[in-house]
Amino acid sequence: MDTTPEPNDPADVEGVERVLRAGLEDFELTPQDRALIEGFQESDVASTDHLALPVVAIIGRPNVGKSTLVNRILRRREAVVEDTPGVTRDRVAYEADWSGRRFTLLDTGGWEIGAAGINLRVAEQAEIAIEMSDVVIFVVDAIVGATDDDEAVVRLLRRSGKPVVLVANKVDDQRFEADAAALWNLGLGEPMPLSALHGRGSGDVLDAVLDVLPDFSATATAEVEGGPRRVALIGRPNVGKSSLLNRLAGEQRVVVDDVAGTTRDPVDELVDLGGRQWRFVDTAGIRRRVNQSKGADFYASLRTQTALEKAEVAVVLVDTHEPITEQDLRIISQVVESGRSLVIAYNKWDLLDEERRFYLEREIERDLLHVAWAPRVNVSAMTGRHVDKLTPALDRALDSWDHRVTTSRLNGVLGEIVSGHPHPVRGGKQPRILFATQASTRPPRFVIFASGFIEAGYRRFLERRLREEFGFEGTPIEISVRVREKRRRR
Repeated sequence: MDTTPEPNDPADVEGVERVLRAGLEDFELTPQDRALIEGFQESDVASTDHLALPVVAIIGRPNVGKSTLVNRILRRREAVVEDTPGVTRDRVAYEADWSGRRFTLLDTGGWEIGAAGINLRVAEQAEIAIEMSDVVIFVVDAIVGATDDDEAVVRLLRRSGKPVVLVANKVDDQRFEADAAALWNLGLGEPMPLSALHGRGSGDVLDAVLDVLPDFSATATAEVEGGPRRVALIGRPNVGKSSLLNRLAGEQRVVVDDVAGTTRDPVDELVDLGGRQWRFVDTAGIRRRVNQSKGADFYASLRTQTALEKAEVAVVLVDTHEPITEQDLRIISQVVESGRSLVIAYNKWDLLDEERRFYLEREIERDLLHVAWAPRVNVSAMTGRHVDKLTPALDRALDSWDHRVTTSRLNGVLGEIVSGHPHPVRGGKQPRILFATQASTRPPRFVIFASGFIEAGYRRFLERRLREEFGFEGTPIEISVRVREKRRRR
């Protein structure tokens, strides 16, 4: 009689985990590896988003010394600094502290009027950083003085309503104090003289930041567990986003017109759906790539991206009367890349004839195979048909987004997968999966320790099998691999 334990037996999978953990001692592990392996306890699943560190964003024109100031605050050379303007392009987050207070520091690219090409993406990231921050450090070159670009940033900061600490950089000694005083004209209060390069005045700047810095991020405190879940309505212009929001809200909350692009700013609305409240955000239609947009379209796309980053789940609306377009695919990819959970709503479904329905199903099978895990809802924003089905779809997506798999169960399942379908041999070697852990949720992120490089195709295979085993309906999942070598025998 076979007495081998069932693969799903809890005692068995815990035993597998212990054996794999012990086997890791034969490999070179960094302190970060060990912290990752030991640092996430399955019982510790309570959300701490509402205790997030406050966020300080550093904003300014190119080459005014923002990254130098970041390095000064961090007390280490972390941000790349060059005399060439525009070295920093993406916003980069660092954890910093001053006088016993910890906060997140956001370094951003330079903000310019009329930016073109990749500089539009830079401006986008800087403006999103302002939206995400609790306090803004606005850096101005005291030697050059206030420029038109600086004046434009001032208007942007005033609209944001965020506390601003105005910094006059490159005041290396008392000779330049008068140049700093001239920046009073910006109307943001007292300009604080600073030499980010030499550290002169940096302590005073940080003290001023602490005076207006909250204990915890104001954005995160709005996300306390039990509060309304945040849903972004995303899609091409004129697919029915505003009509759907009006239907859900039960009133004419948003202007609706046949002319595409009526909505410019995201519109928040608390909606009762499925017996509880949700916070829906109607966004401007994404017409084209942000770095190809101009004027109002650019800022509409920017605010849409900001709304997406603040959301937990996105409902992407697709117009069923038109073929699925490259724009639809790009918008869906934007949601996936942002790490938000995803529901796809096919609007105007009630008006489809049989022929169009047949071809639409073929388009979905062909073009949206990579997001087959996303819940699908066929709705009519105008008549309200099946909008009630959004609730279970959103619940499934958010539950998956928050789902954590125990380390023992994860390694037991991966062991079964690999034994049935091992990684192909390449160059006479076959990489072996040593151990796996779920590093975080929202979205679920998995780290696999392996003895060799895991090919992209095999990673996709592992993702499909993990979805089959654990569901993860409606959420992207991320798998990263850390290749570790065996310890050298001494």
